[in-house]
Order: sequence, then structure tokens, then C-alpha cells
Amino acid sequence: MLEFPHDVHTHTIYSDGVGEVGEVVTEAERKGLKLLGVSDHSHYLTERSIKKYLREIREWNGESEVTVLAGIEVNITSSGIDISPWAASKFDYVIASVHEWLEAPSQYIGLVKMAFLNEDVDVIGHFGANFSYIGFPSGEEMQEVLELAESTGKAFEISSRYRVPEVDFVRECIRRGIKLVFASDAHRPKDVGNVSWSERIFKRAGGSKEDLLFWEFL
Repeated sequence: MLEFPHDVHTHTIYSDGVGEVGEVVTEAERKGLKLLGVSDHSHYLTERSIKKYLREIREWNGESEVTVLAGIEVNITSSGIDISPWAASKFDYVIASVHEWLEAPSQYIGLVKMAFLNEDVDVIGHFGANFSYIGFPSGEEMQEVLELAESTGKAFEISSRYRVPEVDFVRECIRRGIKLVFASDAHRPKDVGNVSWSERIFKRAGGSKEDLLFWEFL
């Protein structure tokens, strides 16, 4: 049983997931979550489908004992994040993630630093998922990332799917007061709430409820 039962990174048929919103919520209920975030990919959504997506999530939030938040996962590109300020303002939170294939860690860090400066971004998704393929940033670059996160008030997700970031990074986030969230990155209903790795790393780093972005729902 999770001590901090939440999962804020899940996908449905509104993007590349295979489950309906209701199926995702039902699985969250079955696993005893207190907070669920539905966070489909921005590039699948249109202005029309955003309205339907939000309406459906709000309806389930009203019907479920689980708090259900409407999130969205946007892509960080060289020209910024792929969502307009108008659209971003409709969501409870925005996860910004690097999904491009890059050649060097400095490119990855540059994109993340740009996302920090966008006021619509709340959470950096699966930070470091590419490092084992493209190389690890320097200690100086990692310090710059932490300092920017601290100064801009952004949070990081602890991704159980990609098993990032490392415990030392999470420990430094906690020391600096940088908020964290748990994330399954589920694309199937049965994977919703599979965040035991996230919680284990968080607790090893000395985290407490108040170190989580949405602690008030837990």
C-alpha cells in the first residue's frame, strides 16, 4: 500500500493511451489512490477535443472519491512548448517533457532550461530519461537545472516508467524545496497507480508529504 497514493502522469484514448477516462479513474479507485492526474499529449488534442476532454475529466472528478485533475503533457521543442497560453490556462497543471531524439546532453539541458522560463509549465516530465543513450550532463549543468527549478518554482516528476531521476537528484530537490510528483506514465488502465518505484526513491531521499506538489490532496 502506498503511503503517498497519487499518480499524475497517465494517458487515455484522447492521445496514445488505450483506456477511456472512466477506466483510468476506476483503476485509480481500485488501487486506493487519493489523487489521479490525467495528462494526455498536447499534440493529439484540438481546441474542440480539449473541451470534451476537460468536461469528461471534470465529470469523473465529481463522481469519484479520488480527486481527479485535468493535466496535459506538452513537448519541449527548440521553439518552445507546443501549446498556446490560452489552452494551457484551461488545465490544472502542465507537464513539459523532452521527446525528441538528441545528440548530446547539453541539447537536452538547453530544452529543459527553456521550459523552466515558461510560466505555463508546472512539472518537468521524466527528467533524464535520455541520459543513458546520449550521455550525462556535467555537474555544472545539473546545478544550473536545480537552481532554475528552485528560482522558477517548477516541479519534477519521479517516473516509475523510466526510473528517473536518481535518488541523489531527488534528495537535492528536497533540500532546495523543489516540489516532486509521482508518475506511472501509464498508457494502459492496468498500469495506472504503478508508482511504487517513485515512492521508494522519494522515501530513500528523505521526502515527506509536504515535499510533493499536490500534498494537500493526500
